[in-house]
Amino acid sequence: MQDNTRGALLMMAGMACFVCNDTCLKLIGTDMPLQQLLLLRGTLTIALMVALAASLGQLNFRMSGKDWTWANIRGLAEVGAAYFFLTALFNMPLANLTAVLQALPLAITLAGAVFLRERVGWRRWSAILIGFVGVMLIVQPGGDGFNIYSVYGLLAVGFVTLRDMCARPLSKDVPSMVVAIIGAVGVTAAAGLVLLWDTSVWQPVSLRNGILMTMAGFFLLGGYYFSVAVMRVGEVSFTSGFRYTGLIWALIIGWFIWGDWPDVVTWIGILIVVASGAFTFWRERAVKQVTADKVAG
Repeated sequence: MQDNTRGALLMMAGMACFVCNDTCLKLIGTDMPLQQLLLLRGTLTIALMVALAASLGQLNFRMSGKDWTWANIRGLAEVGAAYFFLTALFNMPLANLTAVLQALPLAITLAGAVFLRERVGWRRWSAILIGFVGVMLIVQPGGDGFNIYSVYGLLAVGFVTLRDMCARPLSKDVPSMVVAIIGAVGVTAAAGLVLLWDTSVWQPVSLRNGILMTMAGFFLLGGYYFSVAVMRVGEVSFTSGFRYTGLIWALIIGWFIWGDWPDVVTWIGILIVVASGAFTFWRERAVKQVTADKVAG
């Protein structure tokens, strides 16, 4: 099997795991307080991630002060992302929220241009603007389906963008799994502090919810593992395009379990966001190739 083919399959598997994790959490929903859900899932996930990192030889927390600073800021961003994403997940159709998250490549490109002074040409600026028009069509401000949780979905995109931007200054020798573990510890610790503040919100965990939470932990671990593995094979410019298969999984699962199906306007927004993101990937690849050719020449 060629590296690009293997990378594409790994990316699709990772996206399927992340969507299945979201599905398990959405099925639990309001049966359990959010902070309790985050604490229990986080504890299981951290244990699994530590075991995975140890098996990969990546369980190394020796980092410089600068790396620890950025890793901790990233962890705080992870806390905000988890809160807003899961709150939106419990109150929005799975496919709609997943579609909003497809704007992440555009948001990260925008943040890189604004805060890191990365060069972005007019073509990518156009793709960013068009992509965010697509996001607005998905969210539909002023429409019947628009509510505060639609805003939470957008805030989740903002916090995930901040999280990913904080990973850029990290040294290349800092293991990816260690950075992910630090983020998971931050989310779990924040949930634990909230529970200590008000222990009365703790609810008994039913067998159904316990099984769903365990499944969510393993799916999340699979998502992290495949995300790390895909970066080791194939070309990023090729495999990144298969990130959008997560939206396909969300559409199928959302329809099958909850009977949700996007309306025409939402579909138009989805297609615009996916097309804009795909163009951004392609254009970044083209720019890097031109730069590499100039250096080689």
